[in-house]
Amino acid sequence: MRSRPIKTIRRTALTLSALATIGLIAGCSGVQNGASGGGSSEGVDFPTGPVELQVGASAGGSTDLLARALAKDLETPLGETVTVFNQPGANGAVAAGDVLNSPADGQTMMLVSGSLITITPLFVEEAEAISLDDIQIVTGVGREDYVLVTNKASGFETIDDVADAGRMINYATAGVGTGGQLSQNLLFDDLGIEATDVPFDGGAPAVTALLGNQVDVASVQVLEAMPHIESGDFVPLAIFGEERSEFLPDVPTAVESGHDVVVTQTRFVMVPKETPEEIVDTLADAFSEAFDSGDYQDFLAQSFITADETDAEETAENLQEAKDSYEEAARAAGIVE
Repeated sequence: MRSRPIKTIRRTALTLSALATIGLIAGCSGVQNGASGGGSSEGVDFPTGPVELQVGASAGGSTDLLARALAKDLETPLGETVTVFNQPGANGAVAAGDVLNSPADGQTMMLVSGSLITITPLFVEEAEAISLDDIQIVTGVGREDYVLVTNKASGFETIDDVADAGRMINYATAGVGTGGQLSQNLLFDDLGIEATDVPFDGGAPAVTALLGNQVDVASVQVLEAMPHIESGDFVPLAIFGEERSEFLPDVPTAVESGHDVVVTQTRFVMVPKETPEEIVDTLADAFSEAFDSGDYQDFLAQSFITADETDAEETAENLQEAKDSYEEAARAAGIVE
């Protein structure tokens, strides 16, 4: 019987820096995902200076590019400079811990990859996970598909080619607890092949590793892979969405290829959960105006990102539904205990 290194992944510890920050969140309770925050809104003066939009991944990845496009168009409605600050680590947990322990005054917020809420808890101890109960959602932002890609030098053209390689497959991910990790875990488990996870701090370095043939395949966002697909350096093998991507209509889904693996990425904005209602509403209105700007619409048209601008309540419901679905799939496959 073949060994399967991806099977039964025990919940792992995050980096020490992430734990130190996340630990300070413990004891917080009461989900704040409606249209109102947890603090008093009386006499609020906001914004009082430059606003920081944190990103829990490296520069150059899809979350970073999305944040920078939004930051530019947020400055007019907010009347202040909006600066993007990258703080990669632990699939965004390092940045999230920093944001959630910042003053609840709206001056520091975060563009979050939904996998931090929906997938990371599967791979870390419960006390280390960030949940919907810890945060105040401002708005949903967008949705992206994961695409499984390989370097053209590999010779792989289909998922079956990967399965028939007859050797260990090294696969890149954007980090532990990410959709890229889970999608490949589930796929390789279903294929019954030996595979080793090579995690990076974001999609951009994972793409770089694949370009350099340091790994065999990678599951990354379409935005991150598309330039290299168009150049011919990458070969797309499968889409992990429920349907084919409108941006890669000739690439089959994993489901079409006979593997029931559906993993997508959502992005939303959060602030500390005790942020006053008036500030949350001001931010939500600012994002709504930014979403409608011509520059942002042009960015979306070129970014392979689907708008998913749901309100706070619907965003929370969608995240919980995805979390439940991913946990069921991972446990059924024996990927997590």
